[in-house]
Amino acid sequence: MTPEQIALVTATVSTLRAHGVALTTHFYHRMFEHNPELKNVFNMGNQQTGKQQMALAMAVLAYAENIEDPSVLVQAVTKISHKHVSLDIRPEHYAIVGRHLIASIGEVLGEAVTPALLEAWTVAYGQLAALMSGLESGLYQKAVSQEGGWTGWRPFTVKQKVAESAEITSFYLYPADGGKVADFQPGQYVSVRLFLPELNLFQPRQYSLSSAPNGEHYRISVKKEAGSQHPDGMISNRLHDFVQEGAIIELAAPAGDFMLETTKQTPVVLVSGGVGQTPLLSMLDYLTRIGSPRQVVWVHGSRNPEVHAFGERVAQLAARYKNVQQHIFYNILPPDQERKDYYEGIVDLQKLNGVSLLPEADYYVCGPAPFIRKQVQDLAALGVPREAIHFEEFGPATLSVQASCFYSIV
Repeated sequence: MTPEQIALVTATVSTLRAHGVALTTHFYHRMFEHNPELKNVFNMGNQQTGKQQMALAMAVLAYAENIEDPSVLVQAVTKISHKHVSLDIRPEHYAIVGRHLIASIGEVLGEAVTPALLEAWTVAYGQLAALMSGLESGLYQKAVSQEGGWTGWRPFTVKQKVAESAEITSFYLYPADGGKVADFQPGQYVSVRLFLPELNLFQPRQYSLSSAPNGEHYRISVKKEAGSQHPDGMISNRLHDFVQEGAIIELAAPAGDFMLETTKQTPVVLVSGGVGQTPLLSMLDYLTRIGSPRQVVWVHGSRNPEVHAFGERVAQLAARYKNVQQHIFYNILPPDQERKDYYEGIVDLQKLNGVSLLPEADYYVCGPAPFIRKQVQDLAALGVPREAIHFEEFGPATLSVQASCFYSIV
């Protein structure tokens, strides 16, 4: 980009702050009107809730703010690239998105837009698309280069369906072709694609892998969204209500940059709320399965024992391995759960009397955005360095975009 083009893009920052969501809302409406086939690619639940429009507005703003040095956004761009690969996004999709985004800038901002400004944003978008396509090409190549790897959508058979709690059910997924499955890093996810008759669309959703890699199958553990009828919970509920053992579903290869650093020997603290425990279960399963000597602290919060999935399994691991300890929080502590490792209320690291502050530990946090904000705040207040805190937000990665400046999420 020329200095003049950079200046033009930078000059739109204040406008994007004020009207970014209006711009992205118009963009999605325009794109789906002209390219309705893309409704099969995008999460229409996030479209209805407005989460995707907000996430894109924040991403566009962040790019404009950092157009002179986009390297500060590497972490957020990497996370988005993993998500795109899990959705089978290809370079041709970037051309469609770019066409509608540039047109939307002209249509929403009206007379304030000059040909020079549109050209500057066209160049800026082209650079970003090239960057992301390059990253994604590398991820696709890595996926197919390993045994059992693939790209696109691959059919899997549901061989087991196991209720883990009143809300969470595990699905054991084996390749329908009888082949191997690719290994993955503990903490990663797969995309599941189902056809929704209610929408007459295919819809993808991401689910964390909840067990260690084994080369034979994947396990996802899914929470049912009780009473939810809008698309945000339709895939999860359809898995619970209609997908039975023997059914065929489609999966994309494992992806995601929230993963256990397996080369380290330092302690690990795993902090989760509700179904947010699933990627952390994969980490715990991996560490205990290989007999790792690393000290592991498991901190988990559930509303009550009935909805607490994998409680018995984690308790068994804590009893079997001296280097594993657990701390469980319930909103209201039942009388029969009055033990030293059980607590009443929401997850509060301050209640652990310093046990969570392990020297040189890495902290992995997963759950809904408010849960993550609280835990990151508490860890920062306890003096845990930024580079030791890793988190995964379920849904559009609004926190990840904001986290290009760490303390903006707290």
